[in-house]
Amino acid sequence: MKIRIVLASAVVAGAFSLTAIAISGVLSKEPVPPAIAEATLWTPDPLSMPQIADYDVTPPAAFHADNASPMRPLPLLQSVFAETALPEIEPPLITWSREIASGETLDAVLANAGIAAPARAEIALALGAEYDLRRLRPGHEITVISKVDGNPSRVELAVDDGVRIETVFGQELVTRVLEPDPEMVTFAGEAVIESSVFAALDKAGIPARFAVDMAQMLGGTVDFRRELSGGETMRILWREARDGNERIGQPELAFATLDLGETVYEIVWPDDGSGEATIYVDGEVLRVFAQPVEGARLSSVFGRRTHPVYGNVRMHTGVDFAAARGTPVKATAPGRVSFIGRRGGYGRVVEIAHGSDTLTRYAHLSEVPDTLEQGQRVLAGDMIGRVGATGTATGPNLHYEVLVDGRPTDPLSDDRLAEAAERDADDTAALERLAEARSLLAERLTSEFVQTTTERL
Repeated sequence: MKIRIVLASAVVAGAFSLTAIAISGVLSKEPVPPAIAEATLWTPDPLSMPQIADYDVTPPAAFHADNASPMRPLPLLQSVFAETALPEIEPPLITWSREIASGETLDAVLANAGIAAPARAEIALALGAEYDLRRLRPGHEITVISKVDGNPSRVELAVDDGVRIETVFGQELVTRVLEPDPEMVTFAGEAVIESSVFAALDKAGIPARFAVDMAQMLGGTVDFRRELSGGETMRILWREARDGNERIGQPELAFATLDLGETVYEIVWPDDGSGEATIYVDGEVLRVFAQPVEGARLSSVFGRRTHPVYGNVRMHTGVDFAAARGTPVKATAPGRVSFIGRRGGYGRVVEIAHGSDTLTRYAHLSEVPDTLEQGQRVLAGDMIGRVGATGTATGPNLHYEVLVDGRPTDPLSDDRLAEAAERDADDTAALERLAEARSLLAERLTSEFVQTTTERL
């Protein structure tokens, strides 16, 4: 009974609440403003048909009339794309390079680079057309640039004085000779002798090979073993042919001084390539001397020695200069050619008479100029042959002798050649050359000092 009463009460209360809410909503409603009511009645104007521009459109070449539509085509905006070619990607190349060793042939080196026999034969023929392959020697360099499949793309042979012979593979095999255009640069340096001339030059950053030139020039005047006790000063001026930072060929001496304290020796080399040098003592001309082989290494001196071929002790009647085959050999003093030909173990020989009692002999020559004849007068520095290995010789070298009254004398100490050269010398011109050399040496030493100081700072 009680439950019925409670449910009835809840129903009555809910009905009453809903009635109250409905009456409240009707009483609180306000009318809509006229402007808003008018806006709700607006509608947009109907769209007009677009005007088609009368363009003369030319159909493409591939357009055919039988495929044409009866309606006029609408003009379309077309994007224009530039035809840009993609860059070609070069295939990677492999570079192989090394120097030719003693006793090696071109074919052996190319085989070592992995080049097949047919290609090796082609390369040899191509390079041989521009360079005598018999002149290959240790120190020459072969560079092979190959494709990834192993086929050569380019082969380069670097020989003397910066000259390169290049063979390029393509539709045709092309070979060319590339010669540098070097600039002659002058350098200067100073060295203090502590143990030897060679060590002093090497320590000072001066080409140590100049020690040989100094020995040739002053060997008969200065006793390098007894007179050099340490502390002596050498100043050197030299020239180098340069192609950028690369040196071409061998450096050439221009001026050298040896200060022994009480005596100063100076040597001036000309820049005309003759190799004829003038030696001064305390500013006075001592003698004129021309090296028989410029820049060569003094490999054997005058005196008793073990013979390199026969193995027994014999008198060595001259001095030997080791140099590459074909290096020019020059007369050391003015004279007259007295003999051209062969003399047993001497091989091919040229002999020059200097007056009635002195004779110079140049042996083991590979060749003699066709223009050189017996009885012809020559000057110091004139070329009279080329270094070779004819006769009894272990390798390319010049055997140089000085004979006085038919007897051999030490070429580095005999003064008769100097006397022969002095008869043709002009002391005034020689002293002018000395003054110029001194001035240039001082200028270059100052420049080198300033540059070194700046680099340190």
